[in-house]
Amino acid sequence: MTESEADLLALLRKLDDPEWLEWPQHYDRGETAVNFGALVARIEGDFAAPCTAEQDTQDSSEYGRVVVPGDATVRGTRIVVCVSKFGSLALVCADNPGAFLGTKEAQAEGELDGADLAKVNRALVELGYVVVAEELLESDYDGPSRLPWHVQRPTWWARFFGFF
Repeated sequence: MTESEADLLALLRKLDDPEWLEWPQHYDRGETAVNFGALVARIEGDFAAPCTAEQDTQDSSEYGRVVVPGDATVRGTRIVVCVSKFGSLALVCADNPGAFLGTKEAQAEGELDGADLAKVNRALVELGYVVVAEELLESDYDGPSRLPWHVQRPTWWARFFGFF
């Protein structure tokens, strides 16, 4: 199910609790690890390739990343899936977060295949993740939380995937 930008922004605001910056109040580290492991297994199966996975990122609201190697994708560009500790939020990027102004630009430049993107998005949605576009996450943060001093330009990405 694809959610509208307005619905996703409402979800981000709902998840934004100023008292809990790095993870939500009822964060279950074990459950998050199990869900992330299922995601890694699913993506490896869907792409028939071993993927690099980093998890349980310290001092960050990002839980972890799954990287589909470039040689397993149609266009030869790796795909990076970032998972937040908040509300099963997920971000899909070509090459790396910030390498393109989102997946649409990566597709327009011929770096990301639509079928590969659909495969990743389908896995995320079927496993209960909410996919948030990088363009939305890069918009200015206007929530109630005080982001760390080192965040020069507060964005929703800094809030839900950034370091503390």
